[in-house]
Amino acid sequence: MLISDSMSTLWLIYAALSLVVLLTGYLGLAFLPRMPRLVVTWAVAGVMWMPSAFDLPLVEEGQVYNGQAPAIMVAAVAFMDGRQGVMLPAATRVIIGAAIGAVFGLALWWAGRRRRVRKAAETASRQQQQEGGQEQHERQEPVLR
Repeated sequence: MLISDSMSTLWLIYAALSLVVLLTGYLGLAFLPRMPRLVVTWAVAGVMWMPSAFDLPLVEEGQVYNGQAPAIMVAAVAFMDGRQGVMLPAATRVIIGAAIGAVFGLALWWAGRRRRVRKAAETASRQQQQEGGQEQHERQEPVLR
């Protein structure tokens, strides 16, 4: 069976390839701190995964094919065709997808930060309890004379 014969197969391949792109993009942004890296990665995910409806005129007169595709693709094709009526809703969906993705990335960063802060506080209190039960011995560095 050809890949083009099944829309579900096309969407599965698109999802798998987009996950590869997102993973490599996230790893490529390793020079950034965690928060901007998550926000940028999830904004790109929102752009890539936001769907939009489109219609294409068929060869037969009066018939139209209706379908769904990633909004960024619909907007790009509409821009190249000069179809402003199609491009505006698709571009709006691209912007909304980027905003939703960025907010989700920010929420992930915030949840991870809270968990790290809580874990650090628990570790500090555990160390204080252990030190409270023992006499404190300061470490002495060796001295050359």
